[in-house]
Amino acid sequence: MPDDLISIGQMSRRSGLTVKALRYYYRVDLLRPAAIDDATGFRYYSPDQTSTARVVGRLRSIDVPLDDIRRCLESPDRAAVLEEVLRAHQVRLEARATRIAGHLHELMHFLTNGLETTMTNVPAADRLLSDDEERKLGIAYFNSVWGLIEKEDRTTEDDDLMLHMAHSSRYHWGQVGKPEHFARGEWQVSRVYAVLHRSEPCLHHAQRVLDICLANGIADWDIAFAYEALARGHAVAGDAEAARAMTERALEAVENIADDEDRKLVLADLESIPGQKRFW
Repeated sequence: MPDDLISIGQMSRRSGLTVKALRYYYRVDLLRPAAIDDATGFRYYSPDQTSTARVVGRLRSIDVPLDDIRRCLESPDRAAVLEEVLRAHQVRLEARATRIAGHLHELMHFLTNGLETTMTNVPAADRLLSDDEERKLGIAYFNSVWGLIEKEDRTTEDDDLMLHMAHSSRYHWGQVGKPEHFARGEWQVSRVYAVLHRSEPCLHHAQRVLDICLANGIADWDIAFAYEALARGHAVAGDAEAARAMTERALEAVENIADDEDRKLVLADLESIPGQKRFW
């Protein structure tokens, strides 16, 4: 056995991977030792495998799938494949962040609305649907929009449906909801336009979120998300300075959010805006 090989413990210390992880990566044929002692079963690595092990560790730290990492390591053009893998993973992570934000907004619908409604924009006698039907449609469309936002292979028809459902949800909540429902509906419409890279309507509805919050004394995470929507809209428009200014306003609002988990969710959403950094 070559003298320059290092033990699995040494590889662990040099690469930052645990011994358990190195054993697992051997079992799944991702990072094979340079040699295995037939008598003891001990695994030994070549020192030049350290850099590869570090790459594996960094990619796994952001949840890049094992098959994608394997494809990178086995490709003769590792740099090109790595870029392709990372861009695809970026789409998945953005979808995940959007899904979490959607779950938060859905949760707040349930927490703040319950089974009671106190406001209507159209007299009940003049409406075709009951309060309960309006509410069910508002929730159903709201939730369906998130499913389409996170869909990686959306078609043009999907984009149209996503947009129409976002507006429909906002309309139905407008009949039976409270100001916070109106603000959250406008926020989702703004997010859909951001996903579609349409800055003007994105900013219009983001401003509506802020206006509704300010007019009705709505604070906490709603006002923070209002500034987040404006920051995202400016980023879509390519105005980095305005996006940063709104991000700063959002960060100021985050300081006044009572719940730690709500605060982390807003910060995570801010980080998903192109050009932003990690805030927590």
